[in-house]
Amino acid sequence: MENYTQTAELYQLFLSSQSIVTDTRKLKKGDIFFALSGPNFNGNLFAKKALELGASFSIIDQDIEEVDIRLIRVKNVLLALQDLAKYHRQQLHIPVIAITGSNGKTTTKELINTVLSSQYTTYTTQGNLNNHIGVPLTLLSIREDAEFAIIEMGANHQKEIAAYCEYAMPNYGLITNCGKAHLDGFGGEEGVRKGKGELFDYLKNNNGKAFVFSDLDYLVEMSVGITEVITYGTKQGSLVGNIRTNDPFLVVSLEENQDISPIATQLVGDYNLPNVLCAVAIGKYFNVPNSKIKNAIETYSPSNSRSQLILKDTNSIILDAYNANPTSMKAAIKNFASLNANNKVLLIGGMMELGNDSIIEHQQLIDFISDYSWEKVILVGGDFAYVKHPFLYFNTSIDAREWYLAQNFSHHHLLIKGSRSMKMEVILG
Repeated sequence: MENYTQTAELYQLFLSSQSIVTDTRKLKKGDIFFALSGPNFNGNLFAKKALELGASFSIIDQDIEEVDIRLIRVKNVLLALQDLAKYHRQQLHIPVIAITGSNGKTTTKELINTVLSSQYTTYTTQGNLNNHIGVPLTLLSIREDAEFAIIEMGANHQKEIAAYCEYAMPNYGLITNCGKAHLDGFGGEEGVRKGKGELFDYLKNNNGKAFVFSDLDYLVEMSVGITEVITYGTKQGSLVGNIRTNDPFLVVSLEENQDISPIATQLVGDYNLPNVLCAVAIGKYFNVPNSKIKNAIETYSPSNSRSQLILKDTNSIILDAYNANPTSMKAAIKNFASLNANNKVLLIGGMMELGNDSIIEHQQLIDFISDYSWEKVILVGGDFAYVKHPFLYFNTSIDAREWYLAQNFSHHHLLIKGSRSMKMEVILG
């Protein structure tokens, strides 16, 4: 066993490897295995197995009773991974765009990626790898042919975004919005703005540039002091656009001087308008041809239970079960209510990580739902169990599925939404 304490030495091993993995189940021959540990797992226990499976090296932070020069001991595997990611980032001389926000960041990331990829070699966060492990793994996936990188940053407490910025070193950034998400960790809505605002703080201190949705006054205020701010919105900015139609798919019209005809997206929900405008604004800023911008957005199809429109038998189903918080819930419900459709059914799962405000927020959502007319409303799990409501309630999505399958709905329109842990997609069977 050898001790490598210098990131530069690890970097030479990285350059000769295929990729970095933290899960032996995803390991390929020639990968470097980083033996991460946590409260309920210890990657060091799998270091030897990783070598047997073909890993070129295993990075560990505990002594192992094995003599093998391919076992590389560091002080802390996670810090070594993050330091390696920063070292790699320092070798990249490309635009790195960081994205954070309470709602819409993944959809926005995907739209920006599809626009920039139509013109440039672009690397981006895969899936939801947007945390203290995912961000460095994303950075280390960027190869020398890269012309752009897009890094999604998720957070549920203060100083988290600031930490990501230290090794992602973005020179461009955007905050989609600051809503009622992770209130427990952030300590309320003001805490959310402070936490998400750490991205803008980094850009201010490092001569960065920001893309800002001008409809949200607080984002405009938060961006004051940044070297260059590129705005987009429905009323003012370098790019101005509005909803042309939204039934059920969103069609966006831009100001005539933008020379782009209406963009017919495959996105459901008027709340996706800022996401589309952001992708167009960034595409135009980086000189992507208008025709490529339009085609890229129009051919993008959402997946992973993010505002997906599913046509099943005679029913139309909006599946938006990847995540939920009070802000995104109200936006989705309001949009669903506005659609020109009959026989509307709501299947709503509980919202998580709301701390002491959880009961209040669930009750307020009940009141919001009650302002509209529905054929049926079904509530599932979470703190819906502890609020007053006149609707049907089930403890789990499995219980709700049994009810749903027994209804034999025909020519109905359904919205299914809830926090990830509720697994609301299970309802569809």
